[in-house]
Amino acid sequence: MPTKDYYNILGVARGASEEEIKRAYRSLARKHHPDVARNKSDAEHRFKEINEAYEVLSDANKRAQYDRFGFVGNGASAPGSDFGFGAGSFSDIFDMFFGSVHGAAPPHRTGPERGADLRYDLEIGLEEAFSGATKEIAFSRLGACDACRGSGAQAGTMIVPCERCGGSGTARTVRQTPLGQIVTQATCSRCGGEGHLIPHPCEQCGGRGRRELEARLTVKVPAGVDEGSRIRIAGKGEGGTRGGHPGDLYVYLSIAPHPLFKRQGRDTFVDVPVSFPQATLGATIDVPSLEGPVPLTLAAGTQSETVIKLRGRGMPGVRGGQRGDHHVAIHVAVPTLLNKRQRELLEEYARAGGDVIDERSFFERVKDAFRPD
Repeated sequence: MPTKDYYNILGVARGASEEEIKRAYRSLARKHHPDVARNKSDAEHRFKEINEAYEVLSDANKRAQYDRFGFVGNGASAPGSDFGFGAGSFSDIFDMFFGSVHGAAPPHRTGPERGADLRYDLEIGLEEAFSGATKEIAFSRLGACDACRGSGAQAGTMIVPCERCGGSGTARTVRQTPLGQIVTQATCSRCGGEGHLIPHPCEQCGGRGRRELEARLTVKVPAGVDEGSRIRIAGKGEGGTRGGHPGDLYVYLSIAPHPLFKRQGRDTFVDVPVSFPQATLGATIDVPSLEGPVPLTLAAGTQSETVIKLRGRGMPGVRGGQRGDHHVAIHVAVPTLLNKRQRELLEEYARAGGDVIDERSFFERVKDAFRPD
């Protein structure tokens, strides 16, 4: 079975951590996304490979199976098998030489098959996560061919039963062996198990019934989403075959780092510098938040590194409920340049005892820090 080196596709070592795989995927996805790449055809192929590799390596079970067998699928051996033979392995080996025996025919795929699900990674800003957003996305998908309406046959022509298997999708043969007469059934080599043939395939899709289509969608991002949130858009994945329903599109969200705010769950955090007089005498200042400036009253004598909690000023919940809190860390800024008058006033303040530290209070805090609970 031909395999792909998913680690090489993402440019990571086989022992790479989940975070390294995620970081490599994001970097490559941004670089090769069809919306930004110059060579669209190469970018689409590369982008699909990157998504395929990430889909396997980001899933612990799939990755373990891939590392062990070199591929992901139903061909992996059952746990605990020393020889790589899972349940039914003996019959599989027998079938390699004799085909399926006495009615154990391979499945005949005549019914509709649902299309595959698709994944789209979308990065948004923290402000968009706070208030919600409407984003336009573009991607390629396998959809039903308009020219043949998904049948695979050229307009005005018919799909006919396979003459070799009579429409069953399986070829039945009788063999004389030293063990006696053995009746075997195998997938019909003429129709590939489909049970029918298309004498005049559609020129647009080559008889597949599906072809690559460019799709554009409007995605509504609800307020309060977090890193890794997933939005399901039903019926926007790849088209089904033989009249099957299309798959779904899953939009995975990531939040871009913000230059000012940090977030933990529904709580937000910000550092705010204040002047020495504001911290000493007290003041009312405006502090930044995701909903705009918020007035905050500083008590006289506010110390540096003090954290003030503004309740209900953080992130909303996706499903409603109480908003998180906004944590404001106060940092007293020490001036580095003073004019002559400022220096004179500060020296006068120092002579009046302003440079004396309450040593008792300081050492009491040190004792409290090391006192056992």
